[in-house]
Amino acid sequence: MATLRLGDTAPDFTAETSQGVLGLYDYIGDGWGILFSHPADFTPVCTTELGTAAKFKDEFAKRNVKMMALSVDGAASHAEWIKDINETQNTVVNFPIIADEDRKVSDLYDMIHPNANDTLTVRSVFIIGPDKKIKLILTYPASTGRNFYELLRVIDSLQLTANHKVATPANWEHGERVVVSPAIPTEEAEKLFSGGVEEIKPYLRLTPDPTA
Repeated sequence: MATLRLGDTAPDFTAETSQGVLGLYDYIGDGWGILFSHPADFTPVCTTELGTAAKFKDEFAKRNVKMMALSVDGAASHAEWIKDINETQNTVVNFPIIADEDRKVSDLYDMIHPNANDTLTVRSVFIIGPDKKIKLILTYPASTGRNFYELLRVIDSLQLTANHKVATPANWEHGERVVVSPAIPTEEAEKLFSGGVEEIKPYLRLTPDPTA
């Protein structure tokens, strides 16, 4: 089983989910996707995560991003778990959860790490671009809940840098200054970016967020 890396094509699949049988590529369409896995149903940290993801759906939708979760339990178990999530997290789960009992998708995405557990998926996150390439991979330990604000921040950065010759600095948030690509000479950058270019060092130049 090959390990997926950034820039690899995200493997397509068709699977049973809490919203019926869905194919990954068909579900994402020409937009962005987030695929995130959970060790099992009725786990405490993941219950809070799925509830939080449901509350963030509108923010992801603004960015043309669709979410899809995964657990190795079956669809009937998912249906019962969703009731608990809705009740305890005061929300309504509004995205599909894959029922990966045969671990087909888990194996495709290398979500089972024997050093963590031989049978349960680790808590991974894959961000997939419209070109179906993997743009981000994060793997969390079971004890640490995922930060959905960080996932939004990464999406903002990925979408910005896909369309402009910039990168985003440490702790960047949408609307803050960005880094000019080192491949662009300063003279060219000054013509390209109407907000101006501040040269701190020849290799470190800042410009206002061109989308703000």
